Amino acid sequence: MAAPVRTLCSSVLRLSSRQFSTTCGVQGGEKWRKENGISKSGTEYGPLTDLPDWSFADGRPAPLLKGQLRRKQEREVLARRIVMLSSEVDKGIESWNDKREEAQRMEEHKKSLLLKPKGMMLIKNKSNS
Repeated sequence: MAAPVRTLCSSVLRLSSRQFSTTCGVQGGEKWRKENGISKSGTEYGPLTDLPDWSFADGRPAPLLKGQLRRKQEREVLARRIVMLSSEVDKGIESWNDKREEAQRMEEHKKSLLLKPKGMMLIKNKSNS
């Protein structure tokens, strides 16, 4: 009796196009932690992951662990990237302002090259103003 059921289950699983997973899709409490501004897994950052586990009796700090060194390096890389992107944005805004000012200067220059009114037109323009 068990052999036909096993054969039936294996054939159904082979023909199925969906993947079968036994892992949990969401960790317990992830939604609550996100709503309260805490890391989603509880081990990403915070005092339990960032601070050393122990220190020497004379007060010297313990050497950093591999995970702490890795996280520190990742944060430094992220900080450098943020500074680089921020400076690129500043340069872009500066160049945009320069182009806008140059376009205004060109427009004013074009207006100064237009023909000036003469004679009666000049008198009419002055009296209207």
